[in-house]
Amino acid sequence: MDWKIFFTSFSTIFIAELGDKTQLMALSMSSQSKSTTEILLGACLALILTTIIGVYAGKFMKDWLPEEYLRYISGGLFVLIGAYILWKGL
Repeated sequence: MDWKIFFTSFSTIFIAELGDKTQLMALSMSSQSKSTTEILLGACLALILTTIIGVYAGKFMKDWLPEEYLRYISGGLFVLIGAYILWKGL
């Protein structure tokens, strides 16, 4: 196991996820329900499944596109989604 990659991905995702919509949704649902274990398990399963999809989609795309193109595509999508959220939110 490459521990450097493990800790880099863990710390990056942990910091990026702090205060995001998923965490706020879990906080909101937990404050309105006595079923905190079910909320925790549901949120964990959802995050695990979306991560699995992301990892394998990235692995699949790596075989078809050069890494430089993947960076441009993912960066462009990130900017477009951010712009769309700002535009719809205003």
